[in-house]
Amino acid sequence: MAATAGVDSVLQECQQRQRPDGTAAVLAIGTANPANCLHQDEYPDWYFRVTKSDHLTTLKNKMKRICEKSGVRKRYFHCTEEMLAGHPEFLDPALPSLDARLAITADAVPELAAAAAARAIAEWGRPAADITHLVLSTSSSAQSPGPDLRLADLLGLRPTVRRTLLFFHACFGGSSALRVAKDIAESHRGARVLVAVCEVNSLLSFGPPQEARLDGLVAAALFGDGAGAVIVGAADDDQAEPVECPIFYMMSASQATLPGTEDALSMQLGDAGYDIGLSAKAPALVRDHIEACLANMVAPLGLTSGGCGGWNSLFWAVHPGGRAILDSCEAALALEPGKLAASRHVLSEYGNVYGASIVFVLDEIQRRRRRNGDQTERDDMLDCEWGVMLGVGPGVTVETMVLLHAAGKQDEY
Repeated sequence: MAATAGVDSVLQECQQRQRPDGTAAVLAIGTANPANCLHQDEYPDWYFRVTKSDHLTTLKNKMKRICEKSGVRKRYFHCTEEMLAGHPEFLDPALPSLDARLAITADAVPELAAAAAARAIAEWGRPAADITHLVLSTSSSAQSPGPDLRLADLLGLRPTVRRTLLFFHACFGGSSALRVAKDIAESHRGARVLVAVCEVNSLLSFGPPQEARLDGLVAAALFGDGAGAVIVGAADDDQAEPVECPIFYMMSASQATLPGTEDALSMQLGDAGYDIGLSAKAPALVRDHIEACLANMVAPLGLTSGGCGGWNSLFWAVHPGGRAILDSCEAALALEPGKLAASRHVLSEYGNVYGASIVFVLDEIQRRRRRNGDQTERDDMLDCEWGVMLGVGPGVTVETMVLLHAAGKQDEY
């Protein structure tokens, strides 16, 4: 028994030395987009022209109505008209084009991710060599070694950086990557984790409209390309860096899958690239199940829908999966107008950028808070200390994280 007690004591001491004293926090955020920008009111004409589908007038008019109701104002794409002209196989589903598409994304993913990461590192204020872990999430690549290796090289990370690559998480990939980063930061003293989420799926999913696939029109009117990056770390009493300034504390994280919903949202990679499936029942699934998922997650923290102000007492970073998804969340949680303003803004200015979208939303919330601090008349909706980050994607998978704005908890740094 004495020997066992001695081993337990050693193990406990080792664990205490290896783990930081504080809670993981978002320390910096960066985003990036390709240069090619298309406005939504011009997109249907452009899309049907470059795919040589102008003769499908009924389908084109349907897409115009979809775009008008999408809540999207503009989007950014790595795919350009010149690129399409050089790859006629992208416009013919009968021709294999996957190899050519992946050859382009092999460079596009790490380069765009590096642009976002460079901005996050600059805001962080420490050298890139201080990054100990890299977590990259993408659905736009299918090679090994993966884009994480090239990204580490582009940023000048140390050869000892510990890399984790998340493939094909799609719209909840950013939330998953942040959850993994939280676990790493809270398990390794001194860890500083770079999270990068990059999607250039316009290269993998672009194709002509199909009369039998209206969900294809919705996808063509919704998704865009972009990258987001976040630095995550936890404070140590004896190693805290004065230069670091936490933005959000990552208080708890969870994931839930809605049973029997595997076909509601899907991405199938084939010879012609991605075949994206979007069921019309997806918004209703979110509306019917989201509150239960959230209640189970926040209850241990004493944050319940029945508390003072209910769900409106929190700030919200919701994945902008589409206008209908945001409307469903707002209705299910009885949120006040404006609670999802940051998510709706990101949807309007960038479209649905898959997993990177959630980083854009966090960045937008922080921008609005900074502007709010400079105004005489404050927006009370931006002053909530506690908040929820919510990702929704194929599965249907619901990824959630409770956040605490750093203004309400500054004692650790």
